[in-house]
Amino acid sequence: MRVLGVDPGLTRCGVGVVEGVAGRPLRMVGVGVVRTPADAEVADRLVLIERGIEQWLDEHRPEYVAVERVFSQHNVRTVMGTAQASAVAMLCAARRGLPVALHTPSEVKAAVTGSGRADKAQVGSMVTRLLRLDAPPKPADAADALALAICHIWRAPATNRLQEIAAAHRRATVPVRLPKGTR
Repeated sequence: MRVLGVDPGLTRCGVGVVEGVAGRPLRMVGVGVVRTPADAEVADRLVLIERGIEQWLDEHRPEYVAVERVFSQHNVRTVMGTAQASAVAMLCAARRGLPVALHTPSEVKAAVTGSGRADKAQVGSMVTRLLRLDAPPKPADAADALALAICHIWRAPATNRLQEIAAAHRRATVPVRLPKGTR
């Protein structure tokens, strides 16, 4: 499985591609940051993010895209920029028919470090160890993108199985309606 992790942000949008399956060693394929100038108009910055993500999709051909779920913060301006960058990442993936998974920051931290309250240094350290890198990816947005991809690879089999079970349950419990006049 090849996953593009996206840590959305308007100024720095972390991107990282990880390849592997749960229970086996993982391999980093690529890591980086799509940057936009803080003094540019928001619409222009979103176009730059779109171009950057499209370039990553073209170059690395992931099978899945994992995006950090936007959560409420105190700074509404930051939340808006993060949500807009997140939407661009989801749009790019959907345009190509790629499945998109959203993972909360605490899910990602728990998957990678064992604690949903881990700090950025702990996440970077575990990403470095799990991917057998010489040093933590910089900036932290890049390490977070790799952590998102790792989280998805590890959680996808269980999530897919739960979705299959739920779908089977829905099919089994949906009442069959016969046409009027038949018994």
